[in-house]
Amino acid sequence: MSKPLAGIKVVEVAMWAFVPACGGMLSDLGAEVIKVEPPTGDPLRGLSTGLGAEMAVDLSWESYNRGKRSITLDLKQEAGREVLMKLLADADVFLSNLLPPARASMGIDEDTIRARFPRIIYATGSALGQNGPDAHMGGYDAITFWARGGVSSSLTEPGAERPVGPPGPAFGDTLSGSMLSGAICAALVKRALTGEASSVDVSLMSTAMWSMQRAIAQSTMQGVDTLARPPADQPNNVLVNTYRTSDGRFLSLCMLQADKYWGRLCEVAGRPDLGADPRFADAGLRRTNTAECLAALNAMFGSKTLAEWRVILKQQTGQWDVVQHVGEMHADGQVQANRYIQNVTCTAGIDLPLVSLPMLFDRAALPIGQSPDLGAHSDELLTSLGYDEDAIIDLKVQGVVF
Repeated sequence: MSKPLAGIKVVEVAMWAFVPACGGMLSDLGAEVIKVEPPTGDPLRGLSTGLGAEMAVDLSWESYNRGKRSITLDLKQEAGREVLMKLLADADVFLSNLLPPARASMGIDEDTIRARFPRIIYATGSALGQNGPDAHMGGYDAITFWARGGVSSSLTEPGAERPVGPPGPAFGDTLSGSMLSGAICAALVKRALTGEASSVDVSLMSTAMWSMQRAIAQSTMQGVDTLARPPADQPNNVLVNTYRTSDGRFLSLCMLQADKYWGRLCEVAGRPDLGADPRFADAGLRRTNTAECLAALNAMFGSKTLAEWRVILKQQTGQWDVVQHVGEMHADGQVQANRYIQNVTCTAGIDLPLVSLPMLFDRAALPIGQSPDLGAHSDELLTSLGYDEDAIIDLKVQGVVF
């Protein structure tokens, strides 16, 4: 199967997770992605996440840099910038998350690059966007997407000692990287149709706002800082709620058309009396009698194990699912059938279960490539640019190339 971006060349000057995750997506889609790293490497390499025992490989690095080729260049030196310009000569996309002052000092700002390469897509990932008083500020997933973007506050219960933190590393980074890869693909289509090359930017803040758009619109219209959520013991709809099973697991119900499913749910659960109870005859009455109805449902779901409920709930048509743990995902039948996880052998010879792109082409998942060791392709890429052995050695002596 041919890959959608086969023949597209991307030069990435980026670090950490957001923009590299975008580059990893473009690589999976078939683009040739050349990652330009400083001689010390992307600081993501070997970063401790605090998620328990350290792994034999860096899973963050392996996840976001798959399929790329790595060359080390000191872009603070003129010789390093000369190599970069040669890499860009036939590139389709320049991809970066360096801050504007750093790009300007290195001569890789948009105006300079576009003057030399008018057909290139100039793509950046920023913290807070290209305009405004904070445009030159940097940011991270936890502070820009999660905190400033309103996600954390919206998940935090009133009166909590501290706001809810992210569920894991790079949660907002990977979402933002996905948005940026979509923008780049759109820019490539525009160039193909019109001949016009674009500059594109996606920020951590804009992605958070896109994800929170419904709440942002309502709170803005109503002139409030936060939207009130019904207490856990007073759901607006008892069939849009989470229930604990007898073995301590949870079921999530999302039966928005509750009256359509109420009777049959009670029947298959062995509680036809609840379905016939006049206090719970329709959505309005269940809402009026929430405390009694919720108590009955809590007791009902708490009387059987998760395994038992899996069998029972399949006998009705209302929408539900299990609250799964991340460590269970690899065994999910749908994950296996769609190859949402693939085993990739990294350069250290270890098999890694990496998540596939969240898209299928012709009903198949695209294969994932290896993430590169630092500078693994420096000599190969320099040779392809016309540097002979002596010139490569000279660049290494100067500290331009690792």
